Amino acid sequence: MKLTALLAAVCLVAVTASAQSDSRAASDGVQKGGAGIADTIHHIDEVVVVQPLTMRETIPSTVLKGDQLRRLSALSVADALRYFSGLQLKDYGGVGGVKTVNIRSMGTHHLGIFYDGVELGNAQNGQIDLGQFSLDNVEEISLFNGQKSAIFQSASDFGNAGSIYIRTRNPIFAAGRNRNVRLKAKYGSSDTFRFSTLLEQRLGDKTSLSLSGGALTSSGRYKFHYRRENADGTTAYDTTAVRHNGDIWAVRLEGNLYGALRQGAWNLKAYTYNSRRGIPGAIVNNVWRRGERQADHNTFVQGMVQRSIGRRFSTKLLAKYAYYNTRYINNDTTQMHVDNTFRQQELYVSSANVVELLPQWSLSASYDFRWNKLCADLPRFAYPHRFSNSFAVATALDLGRFKAQASVMGFAAKDHTRTLNSTDAITTFSPAVFIGWQPLVSPVLMLRAFAKRSYRMPTFNDLYYTDMGNALLRPESAVQYDAGVVVEKRWRGALFTHLRLQADGYYNTVHDKIVAYPKGQQFRWTMLNLGRVHIAGVDVQAEATARPARDLAVTARVQYTYQDARDVTSPRTSYYRDQIPYIPWHSGSAIVNVAWREWSLNYSFIYSGERYSQQENILYNHLLPWYTSDISLAWDNKRWRVNVDVNNLLSQDYDVILNYPMPKRNYMVTVEWRI
Repeated sequence: MKLTALLAAVCLVAVTASAQSDSRAASDGVQKGGAGIADTIHHIDEVVVVQPLTMRETIPSTVLKGDQLRRLSALSVADALRYFSGLQLKDYGGVGGVKTVNIRSMGTHHLGIFYDGVELGNAQNGQIDLGQFSLDNVEEISLFNGQKSAIFQSASDFGNAGSIYIRTRNPIFAAGRNRNVRLKAKYGSSDTFRFSTLLEQRLGDKTSLSLSGGALTSSGRYKFHYRRENADGTTAYDTTAVRHNGDIWAVRLEGNLYGALRQGAWNLKAYTYNSRRGIPGAIVNNVWRRGERQADHNTFVQGMVQRSIGRRFSTKLLAKYAYYNTRYINNDTTQMHVDNTFRQQELYVSSANVVELLPQWSLSASYDFRWNKLCADLPRFAYPHRFSNSFAVATALDLGRFKAQASVMGFAAKDHTRTLNSTDAITTFSPAVFIGWQPLVSPVLMLRAFAKRSYRMPTFNDLYYTDMGNALLRPESAVQYDAGVVVEKRWRGALFTHLRLQADGYYNTVHDKIVAYPKGQQFRWTMLNLGRVHIAGVDVQAEATARPARDLAVTARVQYTYQDARDVTSPRTSYYRDQIPYIPWHSGSAIVNVAWREWSLNYSFIYSGERYSQQENILYNHLLPWYTSDISLAWDNKRWRVNVDVNNLLSQDYDVILNYPMPKRNYMVTVEWRI
């Protein structure tokens, strides 16, 4: 009853507050000539971008959308990202476990996460827990290495080594309809229950509203096999146990308001997420239970206005305010009691402008201002707040089969604390060059390459955490080189209707890597710019669609990644030129879907090769490869959808992170009703 009352109350608040929507389709749709987009069709409540089969992008990307997302055995955005090449997911297990991603071995902090066109921030530790974002209202997830194939974007988009764009559903109304309603319920292993709802309402000829909400509860308990050996090879532990303290209770509400302008569009978004969960902790020395708890209450409001002035100039304004409250409690009787609350605030304003100087040549300029503040009830806490300014200029040349983009972003940040009146300003630049050439039209053959320098700012924890931070840290920088090829072909009336092959080779270096380094007395650590990493890798992706019969369709998608990521910080260390922790040399995934009339069978496979849990590549730190198979069967008659999932079909025992065992075979049943 408390959950129902809270959900209803938050729904009422979200309706009155309104919210935002998909800024990606709107921002890309108004631009012509800057990002390889050929045409736009304007409807009353949406902007639809139509792209030809010819060269779509200069920058390598991977996309999962629509039915592809719905067929996956995934609850959150993090689960879906396991199927992207070049990404490594850190999953600490269970429904409520923290889930973060690492792009091409450069680290979590070099990956920007954008939710409906505005970047998600965490100035405290720089990590976004993607397990908090449900897939129930997500229409598309895109991964770009380097940056998005568009120069009409905010300055922040130009600063990351890679970006993930999460686009939520846009209201689409059938002829004669003004309202869409969707109810979805999921129940599965670990006493997991998830309920979500979506309401879309046409408010007028030029405005519409969507309201989505969800509730999640789970005990987080699942069986796992635990086996560890001593240094001499004898068995230390070998048992089957039940994972504890992985329970979660969460409520999510999101409201979106969409509007159309003459030659433009606007939207607003209000989002809130409230959760209480246990932190199961590592299984070490035969200890199964932990007393750590965490409570999160994250809220943000953001908006976008975009308009074209004439045929050659477009402008876009973004704004966001976010408030994040996190409480961490450790009741473990064997450790010191901890009860700390952290409160973050963020204010963000962005202005982007693009002008078409010639039919084949576009120029853009954008400016971002960001203010972050962190408060905590820790002793001697610094209470930092940061003022950040970003400015970017970019140009795009489109000569048909040849395309080129170049950009440079300047960044400056200055911090203020209670213990230090101010710190020295931090400045950095991120230049980038992208080229693409299409020598063949049929089949489509595209060659592309890019070079880019990106950075990641030291977080507030890096700089100011009590007895550990270092206020003199420099930004961590990365240099990327990429070259790739795409071959794509479509057929009509043939067995195979679509084939796409994509391969990219890359070389990255990370400089001034921020690491924790022991100093002085035991348990006294400090943060230093010590690290240097060299990364070489290959990403390969293949997609195919076949129609053996009129009502039968088979689609397949295979991805493979090779990464050699070496720590070259100092020849004096024992781990010099060793593979960095948790980066496998070989990894990949496969998705196969068979659709027949109202039925759909989906199989997905994920593989992660051998890797090491610590810096030294010795036998004691070696981790064996792991793989999982998931299968799902769905029936969909346009009004009802019933889905049955079996995850980890072969009941494999594996750890993504050492001593954090993942669930064995588990099940999920989903029922969806659409009105």
